[in-house]
Amino acid sequence: MFPFHQHTRLCCALLLAVVLVAPADAAARRQPANAAIAAAHPLAVAAGEEILASGGNAFDAAVAVSAALAVVEPYASGLGGGGFWLLHLAKSDRDVFVDGREVAPAAATPGMYLDAAGNPVAGLSLDGPLAAGIPGEPAALVHIASRYGRLPLARSLAPAIRLAEEGVPAHVRMTLGLRFRRQVAEKSPAFMATFYPGGAIPAEGAVIRQPELAATLHRLATKGFDGFYRGETAERLVAGVRAAGGIWAPEDLAGYRVREREPLRGSYRGTTLVSAPLPSAGGVGLVQMLNILAGYDLGALDGAARKHLLIEAMRRAYRDRSIYLGDPDFVAVPVEQLVHPFYAAGLRSSIRLDRATPSASLAAIDTDGSDGRDTTHFSIIDAAGNRVGGTLSINTWYGATFMPPGTGVVLNNEMDDFTVKAGTANWFELVGAGANAIAPGKRMLSSMSPTFLESTRGVAVVGTPGGSRIISMVLLATLQWLDGADAATMVSLKRFHHQYEPDVVTYEDGAFTPGELAALEARGHRLQRSERNYGNMNVVTWDFATGRVEAGMDPRGRVVGQVY
Repeated sequence: MFPFHQHTRLCCALLLAVVLVAPADAAARRQPANAAIAAAHPLAVAAGEEILASGGNAFDAAVAVSAALAVVEPYASGLGGGGFWLLHLAKSDRDVFVDGREVAPAAATPGMYLDAAGNPVAGLSLDGPLAAGIPGEPAALVHIASRYGRLPLARSLAPAIRLAEEGVPAHVRMTLGLRFRRQVAEKSPAFMATFYPGGAIPAEGAVIRQPELAATLHRLATKGFDGFYRGETAERLVAGVRAAGGIWAPEDLAGYRVREREPLRGSYRGTTLVSAPLPSAGGVGLVQMLNILAGYDLGALDGAARKHLLIEAMRRAYRDRSIYLGDPDFVAVPVEQLVHPFYAAGLRSSIRLDRATPSASLAAIDTDGSDGRDTTHFSIIDAAGNRVGGTLSINTWYGATFMPPGTGVVLNNEMDDFTVKAGTANWFELVGAGANAIAPGKRMLSSMSPTFLESTRGVAVVGTPGGSRIISMVLLATLQWLDGADAATMVSLKRFHHQYEPDVVTYEDGAFTPGELAALEARGHRLQRSERNYGNMNVVTWDFATGRVEAGMDPRGRVVGQVY
């Protein structure tokens, strides 16, 4: 990474990571020698840098980056969605997990997306306001700023407000999503007016202004929680949703609450993993997979055998995700059992080194209910050692592709992350059971996995978008870091994924050598090359020996010729 200054910003338009130089003796005090931000868009990074330069800490910068991403990546996250923010407070050496996940409206019912025959209605949990949960991101930004930041909320939101007012250039990811979601968008006049000026998909580089979003951000900045969840913004949100067939009520917004939770912890090869607890499946899945792998000397195995074991660990962790995991405020989840080394030993006992385990041969899911390019992630470490991993989402591209008039807010379609019908797959082909069934006020299960890795070597802040593939991506990056990889290597690593059902290994071109492909097929794995690379990982690492903080941005997030 390069030291940040104005010349760098002008000459390196695609730079997605910023490093700020701190006093030279910082490393000697076991503090970073510099600060760093890695995010999916340079304008979001610049927003965070502006706040750090104004005296803010990592938490103020996280608010600024989150809000800026709402403007520059409206297809991935925003005020109409939610997210998870994993915080480390350096002074008290404390980790905090801020849960700003969406919740189901009070009028939601378990069968709301089923037809008279009890089958899911295509598109009903994905398109339009009925697919939207009550947003949590605005409340989370207020919470983080007031409890952990140094600066007023209005100062941290100022860069995003400016971006929305002045406009941002349309880029490839933005226009691809608009092309994909055009048919649904036509049902939302406010969405069309904002993102299809003159009724057409904007050309790359065309300036997209969002004055209504700027006004909504301004009300949030000046009035805090009440600026979004009560008053003018809330009235417009509810009116727009209900007029288009949604079920939100004023009480849904006014009653939303952020949850602070204890992060989930695990240990592997001398490294402590601090990750997302429920309602994220990420921490449980990561600890489970690492516990399974702890029974093997991976370094002594050839590439095919090592990757076979990773696939088998993924298969078992994703199976448990489908059966057991849900909102801990609504269902009893045996987390302590699931992450216990003894439980992993039991899972490991069914793994054969020479054969793949057919998913159908594992215990079936209880279906009676008794028991990217979307989403975004950023990582921050400041010069005091505070750190944030934030993963934010509105679910699929442009979420519900609906904007309540007068708000500028793109609504999520996170209701599809619930189990619409036990045993049936959602958009990401994940199946689930009763633990993740729809209920009023309930948070839907998520794969978002902001994670800290801590060892005598240093610290890594890891996370990525990617739907159901998030957890496997973070696992692969974790193993790379344990093997000595730097941030750039972690984000560039070729990826592969298995999620129990469908029983197939999806992989990027180059993830396996020809010999490994042949060996995995011989073991009985079904292999399917991904049509495109996936994920957009952003990592920041801190090396204790040198004090140096480095930021790595996923090359998959760069577009040749892209102009910002």
